[in-house]
Amino acid sequence: MKQLFDDVSFKCSKLVTKNYSTSFSLAVYMLSPSIRDAIYSIYGFVRFADEIVDSFHGFDKEDLITEFEEDYYKAFDRGISLNPILNSFQQTVKEYNITDDLIQAFLRSMKLDLIKSDYHSKEEYDAYIYGSADVVGLMCLKVFVSGDNERYNQLKDEAMRLGSAFQKVNFLRDLKDDNLVLNRNYFPGVDLNSFDENAKTAIINEINEDFRVAYEGIIKLPLEAKFGVYTAFVYYKKLLKKLENTPYQEIGNARIRVSNYTKAGLLAKSFVSYKLNLVQ
Repeated sequence: MKQLFDDVSFKCSKLVTKNYSTSFSLAVYMLSPSIRDAIYSIYGFVRFADEIVDSFHGFDKEDLITEFEEDYYKAFDRGISLNPILNSFQQTVKEYNITDDLIQAFLRSMKLDLIKSDYHSKEEYDAYIYGSADVVGLMCLKVFVSGDNERYNQLKDEAMRLGSAFQKVNFLRDLKDDNLVLNRNYFPGVDLNSFDENAKTAIINEINEDFRVAYEGIIKLPLEAKFGVYTAFVYYKKLLKKLENTPYQEIGNARIRVSNYTKAGLLAKSFVSYKLNLVQ
């Protein structure tokens, strides 16, 4: 039965999420069970594409990402793929009316990582973030609003700002690896040599403004999605606070993390705030 294969496919996407990101997996678990599988499938798709360009050293990354894209469109046309990640994702795309422009924008940014190492202007930087993060937030928003285009359009700007905030926090946290391992500088004019307290403060202020706008969208989300998204919001705000309190020299020399113990505490506080209707 294909239904059994489909069930296995979504379980594979869930497994990818749990193994690659404990924090995101925790946030997804806080969503309504009715939409968890769809979000797992989105994460599985974007995670695999990201792994191709970031981690598969020694392999032909250009061929791999091209093949991954071609296989997705075959899966979409056929309604099935023997790649369980693509099989689950194409179902989610169809069920929630995720438009192809979002998928194409995401894949364009992934391909940029194969040929571009420096972002010299805000326009280049914003375009990359739109494709690598904002559209992922928009894909998830399609699920959160069950494909309701009117509600989607009401919340899309805030969803994009949340995606931007998450991505910029990742860039700041991964500054060392991006520079030394992947030879990439995402922040215009900022690398390990030019990074200082002023540069760090400017980036953090920019991210805080993204979070401020994003929160206005979170409180308007459907109940099925609100607590899960708020959980991710609180986690990333905590991570940003740790980065803010870390001397700029250490950000360039170590990867800042939030411990599992702290994550558990954040989850408890988030739950209390949510139940007390403070998230409204």
